[in-house]
Amino acid sequence: MVKPLSLYFHIPFCNKKCPYCHFFVVPNKEEHRKALLDALLSEWQRLLPKMEEHEITSIYFGGGTPTLFGAKAIHTLLEKIPYSSDCEITIEANPEDVTKELMSKLKGAGINRVSIGVQSLEDDSLLLLERTHNAKRAIDAIHITHNADITNISIDLMYELPEQTSKNFENTLHKLKTLPITHLSLYNLTIEPNTAFFKRTLNLPSPEENLKMLQAATSHLEEIGLKRYEISAFARPGYTSRHNIGYWTARPFFGLGPSAFSYYNGKRFRNVAHLHRYMRALKENRTPVDFTEDLPYPQNVHELLAVQLRLLEGVDLKVFDLPDATHILLAKLETENFLERKGSHCKLTSKGILFYDTVATEII
Repeated sequence: MVKPLSLYFHIPFCNKKCPYCHFFVVPNKEEHRKALLDALLSEWQRLLPKMEEHEITSIYFGGGTPTLFGAKAIHTLLEKIPYSSDCEITIEANPEDVTKELMSKLKGAGINRVSIGVQSLEDDSLLLLERTHNAKRAIDAIHITHNADITNISIDLMYELPEQTSKNFENTLHKLKTLPITHLSLYNLTIEPNTAFFKRTLNLPSPEENLKMLQAATSHLEEIGLKRYEISAFARPGYTSRHNIGYWTARPFFGLGPSAFSYYNGKRFRNVAHLHRYMRALKENRTPVDFTEDLPYPQNVHELLAVQLRLLEGVDLKVFDLPDATHILLAKLETENFLERKGSHCKLTSKGILFYDTVATEII
């Protein structure tokens, strides 16, 4: 039986690293782009024998700034991949890099979904985030992409930003109404170690203000037809992210590129987070993997349950081989109004959605 599988390509190049970014990125250099393409093709050849029992249902180019790789390199990779006829193929893009020519070339290469890193539609917030686009450029990028006949467009939006108020966040929300977007990912700013923001003193909104922003977002997005289907994701009917749903439901996937994670046969593994070591390993016909994790029972099912509960539709507990102690814990979370259960079906309540991290920590 052919099983669905996803691919993720990590393209680490950036012209500038954002102060809140904790991903593995490197400066954008032409000689590195050519060498990375050769390495990705080599890594794909190593994985090819495993593809016989799988149908590739989604492909995602992330980063970094994968558009800096160029449409020609993307096309070269996609030509080698026997993906399904209705495969969702996404690339991330920054607004300042979006042009009619680039989007048309990406469409020709096989891209049928674009995720644009808008983050905010308020110029003051974009300046504080040290983004190199303004609100007008972000809006223009969405329209340019749509006019290039890529009609499946997702945007990233952030809240809990320095100096942000619920009022100026609502200004961003109101600007969404006329935009041709099909999907939106909503994130609160998290200050991670080893980022520029971690070393600064920032004037962040209060928890009460953050809650106002989150409530305003969920209400407004529903009003304009973007239904919340996962804790941080909203979509129009028929436009949920197939790739991201795979992460929440334990669909196997292979991550190619430096620092990319994979999940296959119940194991999680990661490529070395170093461009030259990654490329050298493949050039020498060695695996680039430098980390592997195989969780024992019941930790593996606990993690899967916690992750799948991110989907607002909930889970069927019958598909999980849960020990008795876990059922007792779930009953406790239900009593505390974090979970709602009907028969074997279990999902987060509105309180559980708000305090998902608490629920996940308890389960895991």
